[in-house]
Amino acid sequence: MISKTDFFAQKNLADYLRQVPYDITPESLYSARKLYGKMMEDEHCKECYDQRVYQHFLHTGKHAKDEMEMLSRALHDFAIGKFLDDFLEKYDPHTVVGVMGGHGMQRTNPTYREIVLLSKELTEYGFLMVTGGGPGVMEATHLGAWMAGRTVKEVDKALNILAAAPEFKDEGWLQTAFEVIRLFPQEKYHSLGIPTWLYGHEPSTPFATDIAKYFDNSIREDTILTVAFGGIVFTPGSAGTMQEVFQEAVQNHYLSFGYASPMVFLGRKFWSEEIPVYPFLEKMMEEGKYKNLRLFLTDSEHEVVEELLKFRSEKS
Repeated sequence: MISKTDFFAQKNLADYLRQVPYDITPESLYSARKLYGKMMEDEHCKECYDQRVYQHFLHTGKHAKDEMEMLSRALHDFAIGKFLDDFLEKYDPHTVVGVMGGHGMQRTNPTYREIVLLSKELTEYGFLMVTGGGPGVMEATHLGAWMAGRTVKEVDKALNILAAAPEFKDEGWLQTAFEVIRLFPQEKYHSLGIPTWLYGHEPSTPFATDIAKYFDNSIREDTILTVAFGGIVFTPGSAGTMQEVFQEAVQNHYLSFGYASPMVFLGRKFWSEEIPVYPFLEKMMEEGKYKNLRLFLTDSEHEVVEELLKFRSEKS
């Protein structure tokens, strides 16, 4: 059997690591500046770190078969995980709140604005907002955190700018976000985005101040749910959001981390009629097939804030 030393020697590990377009061992979490570079000031610039990595990811395969590429991605994701742990050590776990919902929600959707204002208020109360770091509901969450401390009038001005490119596929989606960032600069408030190059066709929102971008989506998916000890807010979404509902329910059922965090569903009609997940979970609770779930259903962003503040107070 070939030894590990011979294997890496034959594969010219050092040479391979020098030619990949991403940092094998990044020195910190990502930022919008690192991912997008000159694109943030020059609308004609189309080349950026994020896109170079994504094109390499596609070229070498979403599921890489080359051992050196597999190792490179694993080293990268390990480093990101370590920096994420270091970052989260600065926060009380019960102040870390996740928001789940549809990546396709348009910026002009009234619910998008509602999520922005909800996230803004939670950030002002000292919560760290966490999402998958992409467009739609995710972007709305990070925009809200970015606009914390500002007026509702300023929020609406930002939304008017973003409305020029409502969907992430629209030309100008990133450029309008950069415009808002330039108009409303801030360094006080943080939010955490956890995107993946598996969905690299969806640009990572530049409103997230700290970005843990992974190659391995399974690590990324699990991480979002496991770091949000302060609770999860589920907003309207589709298949991916439903998957996350049941992943979170399993963690809470088994008290995987010692206690159950709130599962807050924003949108009574959506979660009771359009996708009746909430009554199903209630029924499973009544029958004892799910235990320990802390469920909350509302149409009010203020009630969401009250529920999460109540939970944080109980755990403090």
